[in-house]
Amino acid sequence: METTKVDDLSRAGAGELAAALAARRVSALELFEAAVERIERLDGSINAVVVRDFGRAREAALAADAALARGGRQPLLGVPMTVKEAFNVAGLPTTWGTPSETPFIAPRDAVGVARLKAAGAVILGKTNVPPFLGDWQSDNPVYGRTNHPMDLGRTPGGSSGGGAAALAAGMVPLEFGSDIGGSIRVPSSFCGLFGHKPSYNLVPQRGHAPPGVEGDGVAINVVGPMARSVDDLILALGVLAGPAGDEAVGYRVQLPAPRHERLADFRVLVVDHALAALDSEIRDALHGFADRVESTGAKVSRSSPLVPDLAASQGVYSTILGAVMSRGGPPMGEPLSAHGWMDALDAQIAFRRRWAELFVTFDVVLAPAFGVVAFPHDQRPFSERVHVINGESTPYGAQIAWPAMASLANLPATAIPIARTRAGLPIGIQIIGPYLEDRTTLAFAGLANRAFGQG
Repeated sequence: METTKVDDLSRAGAGELAAALAARRVSALELFEAAVERIERLDGSINAVVVRDFGRAREAALAADAALARGGRQPLLGVPMTVKEAFNVAGLPTTWGTPSETPFIAPRDAVGVARLKAAGAVILGKTNVPPFLGDWQSDNPVYGRTNHPMDLGRTPGGSSGGGAAALAAGMVPLEFGSDIGGSIRVPSSFCGLFGHKPSYNLVPQRGHAPPGVEGDGVAINVVGPMARSVDDLILALGVLAGPAGDEAVGYRVQLPAPRHERLADFRVLVVDHALAALDSEIRDALHGFADRVESTGAKVSRSSPLVPDLAASQGVYSTILGAVMSRGGPPMGEPLSAHGWMDALDAQIAFRRRWAELFVTFDVVLAPAFGVVAFPHDQRPFSERVHVINGESTPYGAQIAWPAMASLANLPATAIPIARTRAGLPIGIQIIGPYLEDRTTLAFAGLANRAFGQG
């Protein structure tokens, strides 16, 4: 980036921009103005950045330039970015895509937002979501529908769909999202991006909740970064990870190093799922990717008796998901008793132990992030929606099975793009790893991307 110009930066990563800023090859104000210009020029048809905070962002950019002039070197100092609408940002509304007679204005930043600001990030605004974050489309009665930058007739995914669209369109280099049912991994896969679902509670959730709720430690939910490179995921996770509040008094994060430094040394398992259909182009891309990994000398298995009972685990996941999503949102199924909730948590622990046993033999698991690529907008009620996969109709909601594997077991999962369909749409997969071994999935993702590219 020795000859960096503002016009060259729409596809630059957060780390590249931070380096350019530190070297004084560009100013934070220039980056802010360039990002705002891109949003105002591109977002009319996409509708990704639905809450704009350009006035305060400009002040933050000026403050970053002053800090840089004094020799300040925070990890994201002066880098513009957006965050998901579901996060509290002090002074901005938090709606979760649902109208209210008494709009909620956040009194303080979510923990993750505060950490990003402390690292020097310039928060331009908030990106679109579905109502109560409950869809793989990002369309709501407050802000309207977000469209895929490559095809406005398709969804960029959900629930972090606005953020994925902003990244894919080149509006910003970094996004802060959340994931309980693939909400980081699915939009990343639909838009040809990289996303990381961290190990459970590695990044504090406080301030990511329906309006007026704290949202701390919500079961199976996580918050984490989305970007256009693995390096930027690593950079952002380093800023975001670690205990907060009372836990920070006694706990510190010391994640283990990646299990291996070469692809050839990884032990890899490719998994299928009986409960979720998979488009043949995604299946071919996944196994083609596994073949390339195997060609490096890595040990790749296509099945294992160590895989937990995925049908049974799906039932447990659905029970916990229904309870979590019903708080502040519409009911999902029959109310759960206190003992039913405790039984579900006991079952979750049992499945976590099964996955831990699997990761004694394997280092990472490769799986689809979703059974189809970015699909056309579908406004029908959930009960009427279907995906047509390999010529056959399959229930819309059945695709939750792919992201549920890692979510139930609290495992890290890194989404990466690996190929394109014949129609040119991105195909992504998820790389699942052992609990709190986030560096292993990120390292594998980085090695694979450097070796094979994005397809």
